[in-house]
Amino acid sequence: MRINLTKKDIVNSIYMQIGYSKKVSETLLEEFFNILLNSLIQKKIVKISKFGTFFLKEKKQRIGRNPKTKKEAVITARNVISFKASKELKKFINEI
Repeated sequence: MRINLTKKDIVNSIYMQIGYSKKVSETLLEEFFNILLNSLIQKKIVKISKFGTFFLKEKKQRIGRNPKTKKEAVITARNVISFKASKELKKFINEI
């Protein structure tokens, strides 16, 4: 079963657990995401201890095919964000 976790849910969790106002909790979360994204853009790799590593991978240009029409099209080169879970996170998930 899939459960969507939204920024609003995280803000409410910070608000309830830590006691900061919702505005401060939202600012805190936004700053975390900004730091993560800016670090990815600059360094292309962000390691969060005991959680995992985010990194950018460059995908090369390639030829793709529309499965319905079988028409070929060029898929442009681009960067994608990848995540590799740490050993601690994997161990925690498997113990549940």
